[in-house]
Amino acid sequence: MKKLFLFLTVFLLSANLFALRILIVENAQKQQITAGGPFNLVVMKTGKKYKLESGGTFSVQLLKNGKIKAGSLEAEGDIILKPLKQTPFNINGNTYTGVLTITPSKNSFNIIEETELEEYLYGVLPYEMSYSWPAEALKAQAVAARTYTARALEDQVNKSFDLYADVRSQMYKGSGIVYPPVKEAVDKTGGQVLKFENKLFYTYYHANCGGHTDPLPWNSPDGNIKPLLGVKCPYGDKSQNATWSRSFTNAEVSAAAAKSGLKGTITGISISKKTSGGRAAQLIVRTKHDNRKISCNDFRIAIGSVKFKSCMLTKIKKTSGGFDFEGKGYGHGTGMCQDSAKAMAERGTNYKDILKTFYPGAKLSKL
Repeated sequence: MKKLFLFLTVFLLSANLFALRILIVENAQKQQITAGGPFNLVVMKTGKKYKLESGGTFSVQLLKNGKIKAGSLEAEGDIILKPLKQTPFNINGNTYTGVLTITPSKNSFNIIEETELEEYLYGVLPYEMSYSWPAEALKAQAVAARTYTARALEDQVNKSFDLYADVRSQMYKGSGIVYPPVKEAVDKTGGQVLKFENKLFYTYYHANCGGHTDPLPWNSPDGNIKPLLGVKCPYGDKSQNATWSRSFTNAEVSAAAAKSGLKGTITGISISKKTSGGRAAQLIVRTKHDNRKISCNDFRIAIGSVKFKSCMLTKIKKTSGGFDFEGKGYGHGTGMCQDSAKAMAERGTNYKDILKTFYPGAKLSKL
């Protein structure tokens, strides 16, 4: 890496109220980064500044002495990469356009991107809802994602970053590639959020509710507010996510139950409690010598939420090798049903009415 000394004004987004810090690489030992053009680099501890004229691919790694090595440069503490002339940074196949901070964290390092809220949404929407879906569905998704983000910023439990780049927050793969329908949806709803009783709330959403949305299956920071209590939803029944079935081995089921403290081979599973919308809230899981009531959502996560698609269960059958499950929908079932939003948009419903349907009592507001 060439070292060309040049004055670098450290790029700070803190002047922007809605600047975001997203954790895009977590607990890494080594990471390849490709810069698509010129960028500035600053070592925060020493204040040394460099300009890399031509970009290129370089490796970032943690050294045994705790220093970070970026290309040929070794440094203690944070290293900042600031793009010039809209230079994109490619990491793990994703393209980022914000400022990157490489920061040591115990025996590894993290990479955090700083970007603006609307830019962030460009990199969220196509991975939470297909960019090919109707415009009004994409607008509804833009408002829901913006509201969720703004609400998350109010909590900010981590001092070094605000959001994860995965389902712990929202799926995000950078804004280096912007799909025109996504840009239009974000721009046309610019700054719009939902509020309930004049407060932002977590606007949860999911793929398919299976016919009825329900309250969140874990404790929400916002409590059981009206917009998240659940509504009947007859729109998403034509989706590929409308129904599902899956067989699990005895070993898989026992391993999932063990995470809730139930040891031994599972001999039976039944629903002990349902929500008003028909979703399994609690399961009774049995062994030869014990039984335990387990949250269906906890069991779903333990066994794999991609395979065990929802707790809107329609069948549980014991087999010689394990258990067969059948159900409806995909996801936790709270807030906006994305498949239904698509179906409503295809029927001519606008995004404001889609949002009213899934978040009853919420009001569209401006940040």
